[in-house]
Amino acid sequence: MVKAMSAKQCKEERTQLVNECRPVIYGQDPSNNCCQRVRVLHVECMCPYVTPKFAKLINLARTAKQIRSCGRNIPHNFKCGTVFWDGMAAAVALRY
Repeated sequence: MVKAMSAKQCKEERTQLVNECRPVIYGQDPSNNCCQRVRVLHVECMCPYVTPKFAKLINLARTAKQIRSCGRNIPHNFKCGTVFWDGMAAAVALRY
């Protein structure tokens, strides 16, 4: 059985993700350290912060492509926070 993350552990994980992946927000490709954080991220720690406003800031299609380039899969019809990643594979394929 997998133990749930504590609030403190989630906060630390989000902080590490933000610190390692900040350059991605400014258009850079994810670094190896950023990809490592993406691969081990617990979605239950990040998804509560994914709102439509946040989704507009990060460009979901670009973010989905980068998450996949780091080796992390996004399941079809995946809901994270209040945002459905529905059809993201098609959006990525069409835009890139």
